[in-house]
Amino acid sequence: MQYAGVGGVGLGGGVGVGVDCDVLVIGGGIVGLSTAHALSRLAPGTRVVVLEKEAGPARHQTGRNSGVIHSGIYYRPGSLKARFAVSGAAEMVKFCAEHDIAHEVTGKLIVATERDELPRLHALVQRGRENGIPVRELGPAQIAEYEPEVRGLAAIHVGTTGVVDYGRVAAQLAESSGAEIVYGGTVDLISRRPAGVAVRTTAGTVVRSRVLVNCAGLQCDRIARLAGDEPGMRIVPFRGEYYDLVRPSLVRGLVYPVPDPAFPFLGVHLTRGIGGGVHVGPNAVPALAREGYGWGTISPWDLGDELAWPGSWRMAARHWRYGTGEIRRSLSKRSFTEAVRRLLPAVTSADLVPAAAGVRAQAVLRDGTLVDDFLIREAPRTVHVLNAPSPAATASLPIGREVARRALAALAAG
Repeated sequence: MQYAGVGGVGLGGGVGVGVDCDVLVIGGGIVGLSTAHALSRLAPGTRVVVLEKEAGPARHQTGRNSGVIHSGIYYRPGSLKARFAVSGAAEMVKFCAEHDIAHEVTGKLIVATERDELPRLHALVQRGRENGIPVRELGPAQIAEYEPEVRGLAAIHVGTTGVVDYGRVAAQLAESSGAEIVYGGTVDLISRRPAGVAVRTTAGTVVRSRVLVNCAGLQCDRIARLAGDEPGMRIVPFRGEYYDLVRPSLVRGLVYPVPDPAFPFLGVHLTRGIGGGVHVGPNAVPALAREGYGWGTISPWDLGDELAWPGSWRMAARHWRYGTGEIRRSLSKRSFTEAVRRLLPAVTSADLVPAAAGVRAQAVLRDGTLVDDFLIREAPRTVHVLNAPSPAATASLPIGREVARRALAALAAG
């Protein structure tokens, strides 16, 4: 059941509605909805409520990414990202087939355009094999067989990569979960109680639950603190800006640069989507608000929160050169075009039309470390998902199962 604009008696005598459940999930993105979906399958009959502050699901990270089903080749063997992306890609394809959601397994090229990138490309080949991912090494002539307009010294072809509309996937998870989904209210109070938690939203909704699951994405650290738990990290938002390619015929599938292993970003890449259009991007620039999809969106609260965190300053001191390059590509279309031309020499500035941006919820530790893996932490009667950027959409089904198992364990512990 999905509803909004509800009323009744709330915490502190306010106007609201009282809802009782076994597990309350905060966040209606793909991870929160996958968790609700998994709970209904692992423990049928479990009463689940999902609170989402927007008017519908998947309005932020889930609905604003490039729609890639990642293979898992980039991620450290044994990490949650590697395990969940590899299994999640196969599960995502199966889920889409079962629910008639348009998707395509296209494969992709990762292309080295400079000699100093070749060792990193070879390291990716090894990492792919360690993660059980089939890869094929290519020379310049073989690159042209896959992508005639792409130029590079060498490349690898990863056959298990695909594309999908994750907004559609999230909507199907919401429909299939059996959860009660309440839209249109921001959580503003969490009260721990001996038998669980009580949560209030700005719409006046009050939910009493035995277990709380925090899948709030860009707001997850704040939800943790509202619950009385210090997460030991803060979300630092990075905006990813995209362009659409006016001549989509220049690209047949998916083309990526060799990523810098020091950063959890994959660089400006080319993605032919389900509808046939080609998305170009993203870069990664500091956002001036957690939901800051353009330079003109500024939140003093968000900026103050970020600047008060010592890790933000340490991260900036460590990575300022990288950040300066990303900002330059954001402010200068010519610089962005030059980055694209490394892979696709035929592209011109006129070929690129601005498209909707996204914001990555990146967890940063106190020492300035960018958290590289998924981060899930537990507290009494609570499970917090504190870092779940890309490839979380790809990995959402196994992530949801993992979070659901932890929530059910807390439920069983009483």
